[in-house]
Amino acid sequence: MTQPDRFEIVPSVLPADFARLGEECAALEAAGVDRIQWDVMDGRFVPNLTMGPDIIAACRKHCSVMFEAHLMVLEPQELMHRYVEAGCDLIIVHAEACTHLHRTLAQIRDLGAKSSVALNPHTPVDVIKHVLDLTDMVLIMTVNPGFGGQAYIQTMEPKIRETAALIAESGYPVEIEVDGGINAATVSGAAAAGARVLVAGSGLYKHEGGLGAAVSELRKLAEEAVA
Repeated sequence: MTQPDRFEIVPSVLPADFARLGEECAALEAAGVDRIQWDVMDGRFVPNLTMGPDIIAACRKHCSVMFEAHLMVLEPQELMHRYVEAGCDLIIVHAEACTHLHRTLAQIRDLGAKSSVALNPHTPVDVIKHVLDLTDMVLIMTVNPGFGGQAYIQTMEPKIRETAALIAESGYPVEIEVDGGINAATVSGAAAAGARVLVAGSGLYKHEGGLGAAVSELRKLAEEAVA
């Protein structure tokens, strides 16, 4: 199966003004983003601590775009239902945090959400080979999780290609997302390698032209990389 050359731009809200997150979500939707990613960190799986489901639920009424929860937490199966209840349409869990990954992905779908599995830079692609039937998306981390503003790890591009080949061989309709250091200088490499869902934080918020210009530029550069 070949993934379509349509690119989705997904902002991480980590660089946003947390005092006005609802307004920030509305501004992102107006800028033309396809989804909004919520980086949930527990201070255990990663060394940082961010937001819980109540904050996400409070923001849900401010926009209509898809929400995805990136659960950088240990034992995500204990928390997943709260994020679905908060309005997240897709739940991302880390393979490294799941003792029973197959069961966890099945539970996400039982909750009525789409399921995704994230792989840290050191984690081999083979880990997901036998769960693709329960997976709507694979997230390849192009930084080590836990902090925003990190530099893109270019050596993850062969891993993106390997993931794309594995998905094509499986025949399942699984998307590939990348997260970490995506900006105007790095998006072409990730897109050419096979990623079609592109998470950007600082690369959007620090753009001189504003959010709308940043979204348009990333999408244009990605499309040109596969033209």
